[in-house]
Amino acid sequence: MIALVVLLMFLRMPVGVTMLLAGLLGLVFIRGLPPALSGLGIIVWRQGLNEILIVIPLFTWMGMLASYGGISKDAFSSLYRWVGHLPGGLAMACTGACAAFGAVCGNHIATAVTMGSVALPEMRKYKYSDSFSLGCIASSGNLGIMIPPSGAFILYGFLTETSIASLFIAGILPGLLITAMFCIQIFLQCKFNPALGPAGPKFGWKEKVKSIKGLWAITAVFLLVMGGIYFGIFTPTEGASCGVFVVLIIAMANRQLNWQKFVHSLRETMLVSAMIMLMIIGAMFFGAFTTTTQIPNALSQTVAELAINRYIVMGIILFIYLLAGFVLDIYAILVITLPIFFPIVKSLGFDALHFGVMSVLTVMLGSISPPFGIVVFAIGGMNKGVPIYTIFKGVIPFFITMFLGLILILFFPEIVTLLPDYMFPYR
Repeated sequence: MIALVVLLMFLRMPVGVTMLLAGLLGLVFIRGLPPALSGLGIIVWRQGLNEILIVIPLFTWMGMLASYGGISKDAFSSLYRWVGHLPGGLAMACTGACAAFGAVCGNHIATAVTMGSVALPEMRKYKYSDSFSLGCIASSGNLGIMIPPSGAFILYGFLTETSIASLFIAGILPGLLITAMFCIQIFLQCKFNPALGPAGPKFGWKEKVKSIKGLWAITAVFLLVMGGIYFGIFTPTEGASCGVFVVLIIAMANRQLNWQKFVHSLRETMLVSAMIMLMIIGAMFFGAFTTTTQIPNALSQTVAELAINRYIVMGIILFIYLLAGFVLDIYAILVITLPIFFPIVKSLGFDALHFGVMSVLTVMLGSISPPFGIVVFAIGGMNKGVPIYTIFKGVIPFFITMFLGLILILFFPEIVTLLPDYMFPYR
């Protein structure tokens, strides 16, 4: 059945349908047709009515409204006035803006594409290298699924029964760590090779302070959603609802959101949400099949009996995630692998939050890696005059930096667990 899933995906069948079909056939072979059909009906009905999943369309819509409402452009303009005069300053502003926009978006491809349309014209204006600029945009866009609220964390939490609020909080320090490491790398690159990213004009303190208003919208939404969840004022679902309302009001106040953009935001939200919902239902049904076969439990027991260092096993799992990230979207990777890998990870004694952050970060690495990095191809599709290999060349230093960040997080899990342990001591 696993081979069937892989085969059907190579034939370009939707992932959700693939997993539903494989799970159905597997249960038919094991238990017969009537129990398999009964199980399918129960899972579709139960998951379709699960109110927790309302957060998926809500957070997705919040990101779409922020994109159409000009919030990303304001954030970039503000950060540009603070760091634009440094070597690679525009690239650092782009990285910071991607992290900030990730706080209201939750999707890496959407973040990269949005910031590409905002930052690239300015970078070209100041003679930045296309390879460096596009590599920075593709890599920094990945921060959209690490900085909360993250669609990947929502899916991970649902599939593994891990607190979504804890996952959101767990992603803050790793996201800030990768952002800081990117900025240091950009500064060093451009310091030693100024042709990559020449310094821009220097702004006075008055203009810098005035520009801070460009960040108020993202800051307000982030504090509202994360602060409300942390203090127990509302659940993640209610936080998402409040976030959507506030972003809608801000977008209308900016006079950036017209009726046509509003309809487009709804349409794109429905398409993304339907895709994720189908994958979740498919994953839950395929998970029911794997549970029936006892494969996850058998694998966990086998790994435990091998007496191999748990970090070696984790390294193998993360390497599989890296390879999968070349060709698959992160949502597809999580729904396919978690039913098998998560029991193994738990049996090895790794924290669910720790594994969640590492798995998302590893898929981020795969999504910008040659030969099939999906974020790179998304950026390349917007800039058809630039060869794909040029973007991959610019991505290499960022890939190395993210890999170093992954190693740090692997051996220092406190980077992930510090804030959740402090904020949710009984998690």
